[in-house]
Amino acid sequence: MTENNYPVVCYGEILWDMLPGEVLPGGAPMNVAYHCRKLGVNPALITKVGHDEDGKRLIQIMERQGISTDFFQMDFALDTGLVKATIGLNNEVSYDILKPVAWDNIIWDDAFEDLVKQADYFVFGSLASRSGQSRDTLYRLLETARYKVLDINLRAPHYTQAIVEHLLTGVHLLKLNLAELELITGWFSGHQDERDRIRGLQDRCQIPHILVTRGGDGALFCTEGTIYEHPGHRVELVDTIGSGDAFLAGMITRLFRGAPPAEALAFASSMGAFVASRAGPCPEYEIGEITI
Repeated sequence: MTENNYPVVCYGEILWDMLPGEVLPGGAPMNVAYHCRKLGVNPALITKVGHDEDGKRLIQIMERQGISTDFFQMDFALDTGLVKATIGLNNEVSYDILKPVAWDNIIWDDAFEDLVKQADYFVFGSLASRSGQSRDTLYRLLETARYKVLDINLRAPHYTQAIVEHLLTGVHLLKLNLAELELITGWFSGHQDERDRIRGLQDRCQIPHILVTRGGDGALFCTEGTIYEHPGHRVELVDTIGSGDAFLAGMITRLFRGAPPAEALAFASSMGAFVASRAGPCPEYEIGEITI
């Protein structure tokens, strides 16, 4: 086997977030890749942009950040992804995710197989499964991946129960927020307590590791039946865009380096809080700025 140059491979959307007053690069897989790179673990990103200025600018930005674009595809018919984001009460963000766009049309490439097979973590979400073409490519990659990380990221109306249940099959690490936990477990159980919901989901889907973010109230990490809790950090909130993606990147990079669960959760919580205290999903920073 050749040397693994990309311990983390992210799959799915890359796009422009059209925020009030500014337009920023976005998409959960891209955000996770960005933070993994900042934290010293080299990522690859499988995605697709349009043959347009928006796509060219995203490629240039990724290259400037040192993120490989070797596995980017270009679509000559569909435009680069756009999301219209609205910030409401308590800085919560709602999204209008345009469709169809280039990342809905990710086509299988044989180069993906070795890339994903050699990765320590294959990170994907539910949004990239909203269209048949990108979903088919994802399903094929999931057959190859040896460690699957599902960042569920449910955005109505871009998912169905059947597809979500399929994506949960064979996952090693699941990350979701409290609302998503309640929604998914509501499909099959009457549990009210969040810890019971986590264990019920873990047992039903045979998922070894589950992460649940609770906004300003911290996070839970259930690993092999033991639940660790972090109370979160109090920060001056700017926006929540991408804070969950930074949290996941913090978790992955610490687990990759062999950190124990409580330490990994503490660092991930610091990452999420730090990004929530900055504007946008991918602020500039140095790793020394993240304090546990």
